[in-house]
Amino acid sequence: MTEHGVAPALLGTAAVLALLVVRTAVRELREPGSARHEWQFLRERRGLATFLGTASVLSGVSLTIAGPSYLPWVGLAALLVARISSMER
Repeated sequence: MTEHGVAPALLGTAAVLALLVVRTAVRELREPGSARHEWQFLRERRGLATFLGTASVLSGVSLTIAGPSYLPWVGLAALLVARISSMER
């Protein structure tokens, strides 16, 4: 992926993020107000700190090992880690 730049990673990341958005929309249609609850972790201090900390560590590792081509996946991974950690409470 490094020889093609960031475009393939952006396409894959966009597809996964679109699936998350569609999943949220379907849940919102079934149960109004659930979308706000589902993404609340980004408004909380702990969720935001988890997201930023994970993104920082993973981007440092990604830039060192593979260059900038995997940074879109880093953002998605950090989002999922923050979301999962907020569910455990």
